[in-house]
Amino acid sequence: MLLINVGTPESTSLFSVQKYLSQFLGDKRVINLPSIAKKILVNGLIVPFRAPRSRKLYQKLWTENGSPLLYYSVEIQKKLQKQLGDDYSVYLGMRYGKPSLKLVIDKLEKDNLKEIIVLPLFPQYASATTGTAIDYLFKLIRKWNTIPKIKILNQFYDNQGFIKAFSNNIKTYLIDNYDHILFSYHGLPLKQVFDSHDKLDCEEFNCSNEINDNNKYCYHATCYATTRLLAKSLELSKNQYTVCFQSRFTKKWLTPFTDEVIIQKAREGNKKLLVVSPSFVTDCLETIVEIGDDYKQLFIANGGEHLQLVESLNDGDDWVKALQSIILR
Repeated sequence: MLLINVGTPESTSLFSVQKYLSQFLGDKRVINLPSIAKKILVNGLIVPFRAPRSRKLYQKLWTENGSPLLYYSVEIQKKLQKQLGDDYSVYLGMRYGKPSLKLVIDKLEKDNLKEIIVLPLFPQYASATTGTAIDYLFKLIRKWNTIPKIKILNQFYDNQGFIKAFSNNIKTYLIDNYDHILFSYHGLPLKQVFDSHDKLDCEEFNCSNEINDNNKYCYHATCYATTRLLAKSLELSKNQYTVCFQSRFTKKWLTPFTDEVIIQKAREGNKKLLVVSPSFVTDCLETIVEIGDDYKQLFIANGGEHLQLVESLNDGDDWVKALQSIILR
């Protein structure tokens, strides 16, 4: 059993952050440009200017256990191993950073396994997350002399255990005490979304309202589907929540943008917002700092009183049970 997460810098040093950003932004599935142009853009412009600011953000994020994303991923690996027992060996690899996916794949080869079940820890499929993890995995495994049976679990947004685990996290807050709920997903370039269904607009396939054969791997469609499942579990009416997308690089990303929705809600007189981010199974920079700190300040600056982040699944027992059900399915 191989769990894959996105990764994190090894420390908050400028060198570690630069190294991580270079790996991440150098991935062709994250920034799709000709090789030379991308190297100049990433290593000559983006990383030198972005790394110092990113370093300050990671310094806010860091705890005595280091990066929350890495800490919780390791804890999940341990708990899942205990839950599955001796019939399974649970491995953990990061697409960028450590534990390096390459070193983990080398260990898998040495262990001579009968079957490998691969679970990228991204609920909704996207080329820049699940896609790059699987792509890199096969680049490494294809060099093996003997390749065992491999099963890829490429998305799990509709798994009942996943929905239940996130719903239970949300229920720890008294929903009726909040004026509105935001389901904030990580943003994605529109081009990557349209590429998932023959470069056509999401309106062509009704992606905001249904899952069908044409959009079952459309990130936009599965984010809305995740929200519908959570809303049903929580018995929410449509006017109680909004779907939005955070962490954009440009305006040609999925909309509505979370920061703009937050400003709008504050100016409409909403005083208390509850924010859920179901595209992340572990708390990280985008949840703890971007939502829990930056967006909270943004909401208050525009007239709101309190913005509450719902913690991610992290190493919760419900999430461990959900992972077990996903694997054994």
